[in-house]
Amino acid sequence: MQIAVYPGTFDPITNGHTDLIERAAKRFERVIVAIHRSTPKIPAFEWEERVDLATRVLAGQANVSVEGFDCLLVDFVRSRQAGVILRGLRAVSDFEYEFQLASMNRQLAPEIETLFMTPDEHYAYVSSTLVREIAALGGDVTHFVHAEVVAALRQRLG
Repeated sequence: MQIAVYPGTFDPITNGHTDLIERAAKRFERVIVAIHRSTPKIPAFEWEERVDLATRVLAGQANVSVEGFDCLLVDFVRSRQAGVILRGLRAVSDFEYEFQLASMNRQLAPEIETLFMTPDEHYAYVSSTLVREIAALGGDVTHFVHAEVVAALRQRLG
């Protein structure tokens, strides 16, 4: 069994993310949820907050750890002696961008494989962006994120 790294911004972590993580944890010796510091978007939560939220949400997963990183993904993956980058695909619209990332990572680190997983169909439409927008407008996001995230969103967005 190998170590898999599931990278992203996780702003915030959603039930779609946790679904993929829980299923990956059954197939890999270890899953590292790697939360990148920089993002082209303006995050709702600071890097440390995103790491903390994900750590609390995933606390029950014995072979899952959460780490922040601020370097090239393939360098982080190598430093953790992982052989797999795990990526989630919700819809066909995700594929082109994810394919470009996977191809570039293969050029940079041919020894690291990218594997794609799709979330349970109940979470196929859930994205961090939509969760933030719904929460900012006072909508109920309890079906899309863990209770820890609901509380953090309420505190952050009112």
